[in-house]
Amino acid sequence: MTFAVGVLTVPANNKIPVAPLGRQRSLRESVTESLRAAIIAGALEEGTLYSAPVLGAAFGVSATPVREAMMDLTREGLVETVKNKGFRITSMSDRELDEITEIRLLIEPPVVADIAGTIQGPGIVALRSLADAIVEAARAGDLTAYLVADRDFHAELLRYSGNNQLVDLATSLRTRTRMYGLKTLSESNRLADSAQEHHELVDLVESGAAAAARELMRRHIGHARGLWATGEHETPPQEQLP
Repeated sequence: MTFAVGVLTVPANNKIPVAPLGRQRSLRESVTESLRAAIIAGALEEGTLYSAPVLGAAFGVSATPVREAMMDLTREGLVETVKNKGFRITSMSDRELDEITEIRLLIEPPVVADIAGTIQGPGIVALRSLADAIVEAARAGDLTAYLVADRDFHAELLRYSGNNQLVDLATSLRTRTRMYGLKTLSESNRLADSAQEHHELVDLVESGAAAAARELMRRHIGHARGLWATGEHETPPQEQLP
């Protein structure tokens, strides 16, 4: 059995045969994005030790860019180094994931409500382009591209708050979230339906519908502990958190 995350495919035997990386980004960036997506979506398992040479062979590259990528992910808290052995995927408890979601619910929906109606034409065009990229990646089953576009969309949206610290915090929290239901949603062709929420959000922000944009953002973030976490139906976010 294999599990595809963009260019990374992780089989049950951990031999990890993968296609060569694309060259749109630097090699280090490409490896980092693919490994980050594999961790977030569960292709690389929590608590498991992975060596740079084995992952490098899977990507068709040397161990060096993998080590560099893993050091980046260590700073993000996704992996930890094990001296002379490799890198272990860090574990996240349900409580930790609930706390991350709770923080995001406190800061992102109010910001989206505040910026509703303030973004001009070119900004809306840019957001729609990113929303298109999210849907296209979802339809293609490319979880690496999906997660990259999703991260970029939300960072771009939050930048209109004018608060760079808030953007960095929200992006960091998003990166640390684990969403193991994405594979199930992708395989059942339901991920694209979920991805359409980004277009709905742009419509609400453009029209200045602050209250509706805030509520949609709450529901959207709630997917991180429901739909995207398990691939199953969920309860509203206000019923999930204390």
